[in-house]
Amino acid sequence: MKFFRLLTPLLLTIVAVLCFAPAAWAFCGFYVAKADTKLYNKASQVVIARDEEHTVLTMANDFQGEVKDFAIVVPVPTVLQKEQVHVTEPKIIERLDAFSAPRLVEYFDSDPCAVTDFENRPAAAPRSRAVNEEPEKTSDRSLGVTVEARFNVGEYDIVILSAKESGGLETWLKRNGYKIPRGAKQLLKPYIRSSMKFFVAKVNLDKFEKSGYQFLRPLQISYQSPKFMLPIRLGMINATTEQDLIVYILSPQGQAEITNYRTVKIPSNTNIPLFVKDEFGEFYKSMFQTVYTKEDRKVGFLEYAWDMSSCDPCSADPLTQEELKQAGVFWLDDNSGSNLPASPSFRRPSPKSNVFISRLHVRYSRDKFPEDLIFQQTANSESFQGRYVLQHPFQGELKCQAGREYKQSLPKRFEQEAQTLAKLTNWNIQDIRNKMKLSIGNLTYSWWENLLSLLGLY
Repeated sequence: MKFFRLLTPLLLTIVAVLCFAPAAWAFCGFYVAKADTKLYNKASQVVIARDEEHTVLTMANDFQGEVKDFAIVVPVPTVLQKEQVHVTEPKIIERLDAFSAPRLVEYFDSDPCAVTDFENRPAAAPRSRAVNEEPEKTSDRSLGVTVEARFNVGEYDIVILSAKESGGLETWLKRNGYKIPRGAKQLLKPYIRSSMKFFVAKVNLDKFEKSGYQFLRPLQISYQSPKFMLPIRLGMINATTEQDLIVYILSPQGQAEITNYRTVKIPSNTNIPLFVKDEFGEFYKSMFQTVYTKEDRKVGFLEYAWDMSSCDPCSADPLTQEELKQAGVFWLDDNSGSNLPASPSFRRPSPKSNVFISRLHVRYSRDKFPEDLIFQQTANSESFQGRYVLQHPFQGELKCQAGREYKQSLPKRFEQEAQTLAKLTNWNIQDIRNKMKLSIGNLTYSWWENLLSLLGLY
């Protein structure tokens, strides 16, 4: 059985807006593109809904291959019972991704010769808002492995294991049909020392075929533990390259951050050349790699932090209460009650109604991330988003003094955008200027020729 390349939990339109704000930006632009997880070939996604010591963790999988080869081993802090495990739909993770993804927005300069009535500006467009086996406890004394529970959930057969030593656990897994990559023994050892249990899942082929699903659905587990962490080391067993992990942390408090590695905000709120509109994916990947390298490849990046009830500008509608429940939020004040399973170890806290989302992006390798990720929740409710601005110049006739001053200011602005883009991405500055020439040169107003000439672009 192949290992699920897991970094998942535990292991694992364009609309013109008359908005002219040359110095301080107001959120009156319109989203035009987003940098979601589709940009990355190897990106795992984990959703963690946590309040106090209660956690609901959703593991998205990007497993590619025959479902019969799928297997996952996840360290968990407690023995899980059937009521604490269920499957959910991948759509909910896609919604979180779309809502929180870094975004490209565009603004349009108003006529500097027109008297601007700030109070009468047009407002931004409204925001769219099976037969289950009884648990059994068996033991292989010679290996030091105990089967604490065994059950079926959806299309998955699940066992919960405890072990006394990593060699015995590795042997047990191999004897039971799990093809463990080399190096597993060493990486399993610290989890055994910490008395963690092991959540082991594989696909029940009969149930999967009867389900009618074409892809494996995410697994969701609930548990109570003072540990707010995400084991990622097992996901490095057979990794040959750096891997991307996106963690969506849902909290009733505020931003979440990594405590054993620095949490850094992704560069944001910068003006970049207009041609990037057609190259936003490549721009974001280059920018991320540049800042990742600058930070010595050992930090986590905050890409989004916002109250879930709103967004500005929105790249997707905020999640509904029902969708938040599906994502694991268990503290919503809803008389109908949560659809999450109850369990002896998962006591529901008092009802609350606020949900704050933090999107953390970690690109890691074994040499730079030798420890599992440890998080903490904070009371910081400051909003943040990875946001990149296209500022369209006014293209009409300008005869007033303010208009002449506006024209004179544009060459410097264009050059600043070029230099900013070069610094963010390490792209060649002259290549950027040449692309700007093609982009700006499409405008039909003759006075642009003089501006381009001043820039050395015409």
